[in-house]
Amino acid sequence: MTDVLEPATTTATTATDLPLRRPSDNIYLSGNYAPVEVEVTAHDLPVVGEIPVELEGRWLRNGPNPESVDDVAKHHWFMGQGMVHGVRMRGGKAEWYKNRFVLDADSRSAGVFGANTNVGGFAGTTWAMVEAGMPPCEMSYDLDPLGINRFGGTLDGPFTAHPKYDPTTGELHSMNYQWPDLVDHVNYTVVGPNGRVDRNLAIPVPDMPMMHDMSLTEKYAVVYDLSVTINFDVLGAGFPFPFKWDPDRPCRVGLLPRDGAADDIVWCDVEPCYVFHPLNAYDTPDGKVVVDVCRYDDMMVEDRCGPFTESPATFDRWVIDPVSRRVTETRIDDMPQEFPRHNPKAGLREHRFGFTSQVKPTEVNLHGVINKYDMAAGSVERHDFGFGRGGAEPVVVPKADRSEEDAAWIMTVVYDATTDSSELHVLDAEDITAPAVAQIALPQRVPFGFHGNWVADTSVGPA
Repeated sequence: MTDVLEPATTTATTATDLPLRRPSDNIYLSGNYAPVEVEVTAHDLPVVGEIPVELEGRWLRNGPNPESVDDVAKHHWFMGQGMVHGVRMRGGKAEWYKNRFVLDADSRSAGVFGANTNVGGFAGTTWAMVEAGMPPCEMSYDLDPLGINRFGGTLDGPFTAHPKYDPTTGELHSMNYQWPDLVDHVNYTVVGPNGRVDRNLAIPVPDMPMMHDMSLTEKYAVVYDLSVTINFDVLGAGFPFPFKWDPDRPCRVGLLPRDGAADDIVWCDVEPCYVFHPLNAYDTPDGKVVVDVCRYDDMMVEDRCGPFTESPATFDRWVIDPVSRRVTETRIDDMPQEFPRHNPKAGLREHRFGFTSQVKPTEVNLHGVINKYDMAAGSVERHDFGFGRGGAEPVVVPKADRSEEDAAWIMTVVYDATTDSSELHVLDAEDITAPAVAQIALPQRVPFGFHGNWVADTSVGPA
């Protein structure tokens, strides 16, 4: 424990030439969206407070870190090489910080990009993931790139950044789309606990929708067939991310029995919207499905470079009824927010608590407070990081030997716009408004990115 953050022992290696500067005319290349220029290794990170000694493993986070951009005006935030940031904890200490490109320099120079969206552990490996095409890229424990992992040659097609884990079966479930290889369907893929594909089912969908995520219950795989689709005008204008809002396209959510065929899907109408991320889903005793989502009224209407300048995301509850084939929507909170997470012990069953990150797209810091929602009480508590500071996606880590759903540690990377620096904070979910139990200083800023996980050294499934 220290009261003052002292410099860590650090070495750095300069990456390939990065002709980008801060600020930029493209907001997704400016400020803390902008990539970092070096791969860093730092040992014995300074800590304010105390890291819980039960936390033994790695906090990992992934995001785009382009080394070069052909056309700054058309660059999309979702594009560019992946870079994983990691902190190794053991014995109440932060032993190291490392950031590494997902693929090595030879692969990057060959044009094999991507895997910039999520990172986690499964079947004894560490995977970096991206939606819409590339299979996972494997990394070593120390984050050295090991190349593409096609699940032992059993994956024939794309994968996703958001697989869903079933703790009962040990399986990963995913909905995978890919342009232009899959033009009229998506693949529902199930990976067994041995890291090999057990099932692949083609699901016909028109117009190639952007299917960023899915949900999973004990009975169903939930398919989000929403109103953002491939757009040939955008493609013809030279934008690298050719998806656009289609106001005339019906929105629907599909309930696919987990052992069913594509013809068994029950499609249920929903008001036009877009969802990147659901929190959790579960079956109700009367046969419905409940899922909490970050919902946009529309998405990518005019903005060709990113998701945050138009309709903000609210936090909503959907109740999906396969009998009436309708979705009942209830607003939980109007606050713009994203990156919902829950205690993994509550996965696939009714959850009481959910956690999200506030989103402030017009401010220098994309993020603000971390929200803790109590669905049973209908209440919310918020962790405020102070002026100019905000916490990104809240990673929920169950406390050892505790069964209460909010008995968990919350890990979030905090950007401080007043100092242009980043820290990793550990919060106590049971006392979310209290100061962080630990603040770990990082040797360089972590750009605004997407997703990550805690991978415990004893983990048998994805964190």
